[in-house]
Formats: sequence, C-alpha cells, structure tokens
Amino acid sequence: MSTREAPPTGEVATEAATRTTVLLCVAAFMTMLDLFIVNVAFRSIGETYPGSSLAELSWVLNGYTVVYAAFLIPAGSLSDRYGRKQGFLVGLGLFTIASLGCAVAPSLWVLIGFRVAQAVGAAVLTPASLGLILSVLPQARRAGAVKTWAVTSSFAGALGPVVGGLLAEFSWRWAFLINLPIGLVALVLAARLIPRSAPSSRARVPDPVGAAAIAVAVGAGSLGLVMADEWGWTSGPMLLTGALVLLAAALLVHRVRRHPEPVLPRRLFRVPSFSVANLTILLFTSAFSAVFLGVSLWLGAAAGYSPLQAGLAMLPGPLAVPLFAALTQRWAATAPPRYVVSVGLAVFGLGSLLLATSGGAQWATDVLPGWIVIGVGIGICMPTLIGAATADLAPADAATGSAVVNTARQAGYALGVAGLVAILGSRANLHVDGAFREGWLYVTALVLISAVAALFIRQHGSRVTRR
Repeated sequence: MSTREAPPTGEVATEAATRTTVLLCVAAFMTMLDLFIVNVAFRSIGETYPGSSLAELSWVLNGYTVVYAAFLIPAGSLSDRYGRKQGFLVGLGLFTIASLGCAVAPSLWVLIGFRVAQAVGAAVLTPASLGLILSVLPQARRAGAVKTWAVTSSFAGALGPVVGGLLAEFSWRWAFLINLPIGLVALVLAARLIPRSAPSSRARVPDPVGAAAIAVAVGAGSLGLVMADEWGWTSGPMLLTGALVLLAAALLVHRVRRHPEPVLPRRLFRVPSFSVANLTILLFTSAFSAVFLGVSLWLGAAAGYSPLQAGLAMLPGPLAVPLFAALTQRWAATAPPRYVVSVGLAVFGLGSLLLATSGGAQWATDVLPGWIVIGVGIGICMPTLIGAATADLAPADAATGSAVVNTARQAGYALGVAGLVAILGSRANLHVDGAFREGWLYVTALVLISAVAALFIRQHGSRVTRR
C-alpha cells in the first residue's frame, strides 16, 4: 500500500485548506513577532551584558538573519523531498526549543548562539509553511492566501513593539519565553490538523558550498559594515573583509552556473517576475529593517523613552500596514503588480524623507507623521510584492521558490541593519537632535531604488518547465 494519502476533495478540501492557512499564518506570526520584539528590547539586552557595543549587539539580529538566509533554500528543498508537513513540524519544534535557550542565555554570545539555532528552525519552518499554502490550496485561493500570509507579519509588527516593550519592563528574557506556549500549541494543532504532504522523489538537496557562499557573503558584508566605525573604511581588516565578500559572491555565481543542483535554482530565474521581484524585495527589506531599528533606537537615544513607551510610540506605523493593505486590495487586484508595488514604495520613501527633514527630537511632530506614512506605503506594496515573486511558480517548486524569496528578505534585513549601524556608529548612544538624519537618508535611497526596480516586474502567468 502506498504511504501517500489521496488529496482531499470538495468541502473537506476547503476545510483543510482553511485550517492550514490559519495555522501557517500563526507560525509566521510567531517568527515575525520575535523579530519585532527583539528590536524594542535591544537596549535592555545591552544593559544586561555591560560593555557590549552597538556593533556586537547588532549580531542578536544579524546572527539570526544571516543564518536564516543561508539555510532557507536547502531547507526548502528538503521539505519538498521529505514532506512539507514534516519540515514544518521540525522547524517549529527547533525554533521553540531555541527560544528557551535564548531566554536563559548567561552571556551575549550564548544568546547569539541560540539565535542562530532559532534561525535554523525558522529556515526550515518558513518555506515549508508557504509551500504548504501553495500546494494544499486550490489555484483560485492561492494568491489571496499568500497575501494573507504576508500581511500576518504586519500584525506582528503592530503587536511586537508593544509586547516587547511591556515584557522588557520586567525582563527582555520574556520576549523569548513567550514563544514557548505559542509554539507548543501550534505544534500540537499542526500535527493533528494539517494534511500530510507527499514527498517529491525529484527534489534533491542543493549545493552546500553555494549555501555556505551565501552565508559568507552576507555575513562578511554585515561584519564589515558594523565594524567600519571601529576599523576604518580603508583599514586592512576592512579590505580583507571586502575581498572575502567578493570571493564568496564569485564562488556563488560559479556554483550556480556549474552545479547540477545549485542553491539558487536556475530554472526559477526563468520565471518572468521572479528575478526582479527578488531584487526589489532585497532592497525593500534592507530599508524596512534599517528604519524599524532606527526608530526604536531614536526613541531611546533622542527621546529618552522607556521600552514600554517606545513600544506604544511605534504602534501607529505598523497598525497602518494591515489597514492600508485591506483598503487598497480592490485596486491592487486590478492594477498591474509593478505599479502597485512601485506606488507603495514611493509612499514609503516619502515617509523616510519626512523623517530625514524633521531634525528635531519631538515624537509627535518630528517622527510620527513620517512613521505613519511609511506604514501606509508598506501596506500598499508588501502583499502584492510577495505575491508577485511567487505567483508564477510551479507547485513542485513552491517550497524551494518561496525559500529563495525569503533568502532575499533575510539578506536584506541583515544588510539594512548593518548599514544603519555603520552610519550611526557610536552616535546612537548620544542624546542629540539630528543624529539619525543620515540613517533616514540611507533608508530613503534604498526604498526609492527599489521603487524603480519594481517597475520592471512582469507577470505573464507562465511557468517554467522543471528541468
């Protein structure tokens, strides 16, 4: 007897699809909630480990994102090969256990180590979850479900700062402990409710050397940026780091062109919308991570807010994201995706430009208007951007393709944070007006370049034959 289960049909299929979507969105919410909570708890973590510099603390974020980016594509292919439900459960379990390790970490580098373990779990969980949505749901419901999955992170962005600020008032360690009940309940429900997916005998584990090259390129690039203030831009260590980035990038290109199962599958980049959408995502998430961390640091350094006050102050921007995602969906459903994304990114750029030109230290007048405009822009562009990157993928490539998309997202997060740290240097600790202006200009440049890139997104509804 075959071990594969027949796919559900009719009302059973609809019910299973709805349950799957809800559970997978809960898991995505948990991983994103953790990211936003850590941003607000950043200063509290530094106070727990005296003597830690901003560059060292940045690895609480970037250690996670670099490893996440490197493991996503191999994890996506493993999920395709051995079953997406199994991959989802393994990833969720590892993420939950590593969260406990983060909560009890006795030193900064132990915390970073468990953050790396969290990243491995999230890297397994994420492509499996989006792959399950694309494979379990009928074709007519996939686009809407992918947008729902993407907007889920917006709600995490809205709740994360407040939850993180509230927990950090007691201890930042609760920011990780909160994952335990959510993760355990999600594990039990997922094991019982999500239909088992059939493994693919054609899926092979991608080139591990290529995966390592991604980690080295993004990791070394991030290291060089965050240490630039201490090392100096023309110092020996900086030049060595730059050379390492170039060598890793060259090795990655060589392995993608020559390896029979490259870490960045060549066939996916034949999909018309895929390459440009991923470049746009890389630039957009770089800007997003930089502005989110920048506003969080500004609230403590320039405004002198407590973690809870900072969390509440950050709430309006993330709340605007799901609101305007919902308000603009009718237009987004009929307009070409490239225009929807480009308009949203242009609005984002207007918001960051407002931050750059304010120059004061009053939250309500100098930061809040631009912060809300940024949320509006993200709400307009983000669901359509994620959907455009995955819309034309064949079902057999669902998990691997979504892993490439999320690799671009995580690489962007890491490079955005590293770039902001390089610009701020030690000035993030100064209670002075205008210390963050160059950071806001950096964000504006990134997001406007991404708006131009988005105009080149083309969707033809075609799929590339698997080879």
